[in-house]
Amino acid sequence: MSPRAPATAPPTPEMKLRLGANLARCREAAGISQEELSFRASIHRTEVSLLERGERMPRVDTALRLAGSLGVPLGDLVTGLEWRPGYEIVVHGTWEVCERDARLAEGPEASPALATPGDLR
Repeated sequence: MSPRAPATAPPTPEMKLRLGANLARCREAAGISQEELSFRASIHRTEVSLLERGERMPRVDTALRLAGSLGVPLGDLVTGLEWRPGYEIVVHGTWEVCERDARLAEGPEASPALATPGDLR
């Protein structure tokens, strides 16, 4: 059986922290409390806190409601996050990059799409 790409690639802690920092920055710039944002976005007040602390990653519909409630484009919440093919995750402003295992790249069937969760460091 040949290795195949994972069905899902969960967000890294760095991605969650960056999104949380962006959310807090946008909320503070709008001059509203977490409770007010939760009311405007129709989400539970503790969810805003969890998102800002980087303990959760919002679904797309939640992120859209948050951005709309703050009056900012969705891109402002994901500033500094980037996804590259091959499950290489880059967080701008840091030197940390998750790379595929070197032995995968050496094989004749080397392909970014063949990375498995065990191949990431």
